[in-house]
Amino acid sequence: MAPEALVCKECDATYPLEARYVCEECFGPLDVKYDFSDLDPSESRRKIQAGSRGIWRYADFLPFAERPRDPLEPGLTPLIRAERLAERLGLRELWVKNDAANPTHSFKDRVVAVALAKARELGFTTVACASTGNLANAVAAHAAASGLDSYVFVPSDLEEQKLLATGVYGTRLVGVKGNYDDVNRLCTQLCETRPWAFVNVNLRPYYSQGSKTLAFETVEQLGWSLPDRIVGPVASGSLFTKLGRGFSEWIDLGLVEGELPSFNGAQAQGCSPVATAFAEGRDFCVPQRPDTIAKSLAIGDPADGPYALDLARNSGGAIDSVTDDEIRSGIRLLAETTGIFTETAGGVTVATLAKLADRGDIDRDERVVAYITGEGLKTLDATRDGFEMYEIEPTLEGFEAEFEAVAAAS
Repeated sequence: MAPEALVCKECDATYPLEARYVCEECFGPLDVKYDFSDLDPSESRRKIQAGSRGIWRYADFLPFAERPRDPLEPGLTPLIRAERLAERLGLRELWVKNDAANPTHSFKDRVVAVALAKARELGFTTVACASTGNLANAVAAHAAASGLDSYVFVPSDLEEQKLLATGVYGTRLVGVKGNYDDVNRLCTQLCETRPWAFVNVNLRPYYSQGSKTLAFETVEQLGWSLPDRIVGPVASGSLFTKLGRGFSEWIDLGLVEGELPSFNGAQAQGCSPVATAFAEGRDFCVPQRPDTIAKSLAIGDPADGPYALDLARNSGGAIDSVTDDEIRSGIRLLAETTGIFTETAGGVTVATLAKLADRGDIDRDERVVAYITGEGLKTLDATRDGFEMYEIEPTLEGFEAEFEAVAAAS
């Protein structure tokens, strides 16, 4: 079992396993091709279960000949049975995969761990990225732990919490006056002129592989079985599609039995190019200018949008969008029923889950997994309007007077 080559997703042209991200023949995106011809499913399961307590237990399905060494190994985050949330939504079996429990509190630790391991393997000493926040945190932290120099490019109006949680690691934090698409365009240009490993540009084929580990963990944590439906956020579409690839790989290789789950994608209405394309029956996305509190999903020109559309349609799922007010409600709903505080991207996912349940799109007997990709402390402003605190004098009378008034009002 080993990575074999980079292959174009459009024309199947192949390339060496180097820092390359676009096909020279048709300009299509590149992906990693593996040789699994000698894989034994039973032996692979045994090896996984005897492996590390993180994503490197799945090293045989990642783009390395040998398991990388990693001081900040992410993964094996909790999969929680969300019974109270399921009851609220009228569902029988609902699980929440809480990927905020990673080293920098988002799923981006997975993709960055893979990208930086590949950067070291290819001889890079400087890493960089274009980010809406979570990736910035992860690149800065993992670069610091690995002794690599780093540059992190973000929109200058990003949430303060994410900026502070990036700069603390000693990275060179660069605020760009523009949105994420402007930042990404600049980084694509810099990629051609600097000898750096841009994790989501010239290392994108490897970086994206880290998202498959979320699917692998879900199967393992469900007792080597599959969910019927997944609900997850869509920004560039990379996480969404690589979840699909992770499930498909293990089904095809015989590590788990069953059919691919239905895939439901979630976007913010203020930046919903993929959801709009789905609703209009198109197989391509028209770029949009972002205007939403869900800044971590605010990618107006999503690179993997067409592939996300294919996955949703071919699996019997859909891609929906929700308003900023619905996002705030989704954050509160998850917190009040599970004790999990999510950032705005998770609010998008939960609000979409609620919409699907209300619409009757989810069969009551389905096993559903919702993916929470980031920590609520990163987007505190989103919950500021609903914040309430009772202020009293430090006396019994002060407490009783306040709460008698509260009880009378309710």
